Amino acid sequence: MRKKINNLRLDGERALYGLRDTDVSECVFAGAADGESALKECRNISVESCSFELRYPLWHADGFKINNCNMTETARAALWYCKNGKISQSNLCGIKAVRECCGITFEKCCIVSPEFGWKSNNISLESCDVKSEYFMFESSNLKLDKVSFEGKYSFQYVENAVITDSRFHTKDAFWHSKNITVKNTVLKGEYLGWYSQGLTLENCVISGTQPLCYCKDLRLINCRMENCDLAFEYSDVVATVEGKIHSVKNIKSGSVTADEVGEVINDGAVMSCSGEVIIKRQAG
Repeated sequence: MRKKINNLRLDGERALYGLRDTDVSECVFAGAADGESALKECRNISVESCSFELRYPLWHADGFKINNCNMTETARAALWYCKNGKISQSNLCGIKAVRECCGITFEKCCIVSPEFGWKSNNISLESCDVKSEYFMFESSNLKLDKVSFEGKYSFQYVENAVITDSRFHTKDAFWHSKNITVKNTVLKGEYLGWYSQGLTLENCVISGTQPLCYCKDLRLINCRMENCDLAFEYSDVVATVEGKIHSVKNIKSGSVTADEVGEVINDGAVMSCSGEVIIKRQAG
C-alpha cells in the first residue's frame, strides 16, 4: 500500500531521503535549516502541488512523477542522475536544473534554467516554454514538440534529435551536432548549425546572419530563409529554398536551389569549392 505525505514544511538535510512508494502533496521544502537533497535516492514516488526552494531536491531518483510543482531559482541543480520520470505543468527555475538524466518527459512546463539538460539521454519535451543557455549540451536521443525556446548556444554537441512544430530564438544553435531533424519550426538567430553533421531542416523558416557553414551532409527541404547572408560557406549541402537568400558564399559541394539569390560569392576560398547555386526560374 502506498504511503502519503501531505501538508508539511520541511527544511532539514535529506528530509525525505530514500522515500519509496509514496505520494507527496502540498508540501513546502524551505526554511532556516537550509537542508539539501530533500528527495535524494527516492523510488516510485509522485509529487503533487509542492514548492521547492532548497538545493538539489531530486538526485538519483528512479521512477517518479512531478505535477503542478514549483522549483524556484534557489532550488538549483534540481534533478541530477535521475531516470524514468515525468514532469508536467511545473516550473523549473534554478540553474543547471537537469543533468546526466535518462528517460525523462516534460509536458507543459516552464523552464528558466541556464545549463539545462547537460549530458542527458532520451529526454522529451512537449508544449514547454524554455529560457536557457547551453541548453541540452552533449545530450542524445531527444524529442521536442511544440517547444518555444529563447537563449544562446542551444543543442551544442547533441546527437540524434527530432524537433517539430517549435519556435527557437537562439544564437549558435546545433554547433557540432549529429543527426538532427527539424520540421515545421521557426529558427531565428546567428550562426545556425556550424560544424553540424547530418542536419536536416524541413519546412522551416530560418533567419539570421551566416547560417549553416562548415556543415557536412546538410539538407534543407522546402525551407524559407529571411535576412540570411553569407550562407552555406564550406558546407556539403543539398537545399531547396522558397523565396530569397541575401547571399551565398563558397559552397563546398552540392547545390542550393532558390527563387532568388541576392549575391553568389565564389572567391577567397581556402579550400576547393564546387557547389552550385540554381535559380528556380532559370532551372529546366
